Formats: sequence, C-alpha cells, structure tokens
Amino acid sequence: MHVRDLAGEAVAGLLARPVRTALTTLGTVLGITTLVVTLGVAATAGNQIVGRFDELAATAVTVEVPESTTGAPVVTWDAVERLTRLRGVESAAAVADAVEGANVSVRSNALVDPARVTTHALTVLAATTGLPGAARGRMTLGRFYDEGHVRRGDRVAVIGEEAARMLGITRLDRAPAIFVGGHAYTVLGVLGDLRRERNLSAAVILPPTAGRRFGLREVTRVLVNTSLGATDLIARQAPAALSPGAGDLLQVIAPPSPARARDAARDDADALFLILGLVSLVVGALGIANVTLVTVMERVQEIGLRRALGAARRHVAAQFLLESTLIGLAGGVIGASLGVVAIVAVSAVQQWTPLLDVRLAIAAPLAGALVGLLAGLHPAWRAARMEPVDALR
Repeated sequence: MHVRDLAGEAVAGLLARPVRTALTTLGTVLGITTLVVTLGVAATAGNQIVGRFDELAATAVTVEVPESTTGAPVVTWDAVERLTRLRGVESAAAVADAVEGANVSVRSNALVDPARVTTHALTVLAATTGLPGAARGRMTLGRFYDEGHVRRGDRVAVIGEEAARMLGITRLDRAPAIFVGGHAYTVLGVLGDLRRERNLSAAVILPPTAGRRFGLREVTRVLVNTSLGATDLIARQAPAALSPGAGDLLQVIAPPSPARARDAARDDADALFLILGLVSLVVGALGIANVTLVTVMERVQEIGLRRALGAARRHVAAQFLLESTLIGLAGGVIGASLGVVAIVAVSAVQQWTPLLDVRLAIAAPLAGALVGLLAGLHPAWRAARMEPVDALR
C-alpha cells in the first residue's frame, strides 16, 4: 500500500464522519488549550509575583541582640541613628521586649465594671520613634511619640489596632489614658496596617525611658528596611554600625537572595500549572482513544473487506494510527491558537505584560499529534488483529 494511498484513505476516513471527527478533536483542543493557557498565565503571573516579592519581602532585615553579660548594653538606643546613615537604609527602629513585658495587666480606666471585661493581658514593649516605618505600618489614629517625649520621659503610649479594640479606644481628642501595670499613660496614637511585626497590633508601645519600669532597658532587636537590592550590603554593615566593639555578637536575619527566591517561586508556579495542563492533556488522550476504539468497532466490515482484498495487518494499523494522529495534530494547532489568544486577553484585562514562549506554541501541535498517536495504539492493534472471515461474517 503506497504512502500516498494510505494518507488518502486516512483523510477520507476522517471526512466521512465529520461530526464524530469534530467531537473527537474537541478533546485534544481542550487539553492543548488548557496546557498553553496554564503555562502562559503561570509565566505572566509569576513575573508579577516576582516584582511584588522584590519590593516587599526582600528588603526586611532583623538584627537580634543578645543579652549583655558585662552590664553594658550591647546595642544602645541611639545606635539606630548611626544605622540610618548607611546608604540603602530607608527606615530602622530599635525594639526592647522582655519577659517582664509579656502579659502585663492593661486597663482603659480605673473603674471596675462587673458586667464586662475591663482588664486585658497585653504585651508591653519599648521602641524608638522610627517604629511605624520600620514595621511598615501607619498611624490610623493620632500620632507616634517623638524625641521630645523620649528625652522628657513623658508617660505616653501608642497602642496597636487590636489593643485599641480590646480596650474600647476609638477616639483620641480627649487624650484618653490607659493603666499599664497600675500606672497611667496617655495614649497618643493607634498603630495599624502592619505589614511587618504584626504582633504589634495587640501590644502597648512605650518610649525607651518609660519602658524601664517594665524591665525594658536594653535593645533586644533592631528592625531595618532597606532599598531594593541593598539587603546583602546592609546585612554585612549593620553589626558594625550598631555595635562597633561587639558586632560579632549580633545575629542578622536577612531574606534569601532575591534572585534565588525569585527563581524558586517561578519554578514552583510553573511546575504546578504544568501538572494541571498534563492532567487535562491526559483527559483529551482518553477521549481520542475511546472514540477511535468505537470507530474501529463500527468499521469492522470495512476492515474485513480491506483485509480480504489484500491489506496486511500493518496497513490497517497504520491507517487508524494516522487517523488518530491527524486528530491530535488538528487539536494541537487549534488549541495552541486559542491558548495564545487567551493569554493576551487575560494580560490585557489584568494590565500585565504577556510572556509568550514561541517554543511552546510550536511544540503544542507536535504534542497534540503525539497524544493522538499514543491514544490510537490500542484501537489500531484491535483493528489489525481482526481476521477477514470473522470481520465479514
């Protein structure tokens, strides 16, 4: 059987039942479309995620300060000023927390109301004036205390959003006071919208001079926000700036390299969507196999007639394999085209920059043809095993 005749018979077999061929092709269309869309959207969305990760997560540095063993503090409160002079540091704040400051009794007034809970166990900590910027938050009410409050030792406080809700403080125009461990402090502001150090939402923040009453004398950690790309440099320079004589005692916690974290996040997203696309492709392959098998069973007499006229087993098998391969190829071409259109449409709606891999668009039809070929192996084998006498009976 000549190759040209074989191709003609395969095409004629497809065109003889156009509706069934179209329905069979639809399985591959859906599979290839899903594969192209998922991979393309993964690459496009991954690019957006990378940009957000670089802007937010890769610029935070934390310096852990150990407890002093000599009586002199390892890091002084004014050391943050030296740190902010470094090029690349956008904001920084020194924080002191201690066991004495955990679960401190805090009340919003001195009255005892048996009908409701008026006393709450909150965390009390001390911090320098740059804490809102270092914690990536903002003052939702009032303002943060300033250097004047710190120098004078004023008994003022700033509370987090959750602490304000628990204490029932919703306005500051009358200078409300809270009682921390039995001592009154004027509330200057409410700190909220925290994107870092979210535990501050349920805390009471005092100036360093006022925090000594609760054992908050020494700096325990320093929060630093850097410019994009300056994380590694600041992580190396921060210990020397904060404690020139004992920098080796400080532990710097910096995010991983942005390039490594970016590549890992992108690989994870690509792997996830690749698996989803392959599952859809398997569904399309099963559809081709099922319909091709039904086609073989319905064309038993045709197969028997061809065998009786001299067609060998390999000719019958090749015919059905070619038919299923052509179905997969057609589905791959249509699916790749629809996938590219879908990627551009999603990117336009989301105002993203579409990332299209030309190699994927070229390989998609070949993948569809391969799926069709593999899906037609069993039906072609069934057709080739038929005996002419049994098929014509």
